[in-house]
Amino acid sequence: MSHLIHSQNTLTIAQNVRNHLRNKPYLLEALEKGIVNLSELSRQIQKELKTDDTSAIKAALRRYSEELQKHKQKREEKVLQLLKRSNIAVYDRKSVMITAKELPTQTGMKVDLMGKFVYLLDRSDLPERISTLVKHDNCTMIVVHSPEELEATPGVVAFLATLLAEQNVNIIEFISCWTETIMVVEKKDSLKTYEVLSNLVG
Repeated sequence: MSHLIHSQNTLTIAQNVRNHLRNKPYLLEALEKGIVNLSELSRQIQKELKTDDTSAIKAALRRYSEELQKHKQKREEKVLQLLKRSNIAVYDRKSVMITAKELPTQTGMKVDLMGKFVYLLDRSDLPERISTLVKHDNCTMIVVHSPEELEATPGVVAFLATLLAEQNVNIIEFISCWTETIMVVEKKDSLKTYEVLSNLVG
């Protein structure tokens, strides 16, 4: 009977640990990478969950970390396989603008944000005398064209964004639409962005 109660308590602690970590993405990422001091994290969680069973918390963290690492490996393998069957197109001389009013233009891309409008236009197509909330000139648009299963493959956007962030590339706009993944970066980051992405795609 005592063994059953202990098993139930351990299960409850494991569930509580996972629930506790779900809203802490930075800790989940560290567990996923296997770079966490489990003993120290166990002590922190012990205080927050107000329980004395540190060993059960540490065991739960170890199992959860192993699961996350396996899931990450499988997810990244799928993402990399997809990107290997993708290709890249690069478009220079782009401008990104956010306006409070709709512009009289039929070119480029427009996103209606319910009261604000985001435009991605060629610099040569910019209307004259426009009032903007935000404007980025001389940008580069990089389009990754992927197979149709892109929509059903989780983690592609996160993978690309993380990869570029690690190279200190700021993405001004990021659009994922069906088979197209569109990233707009500053001109100074365009070569670095292309080099990073070209190492991934076919």
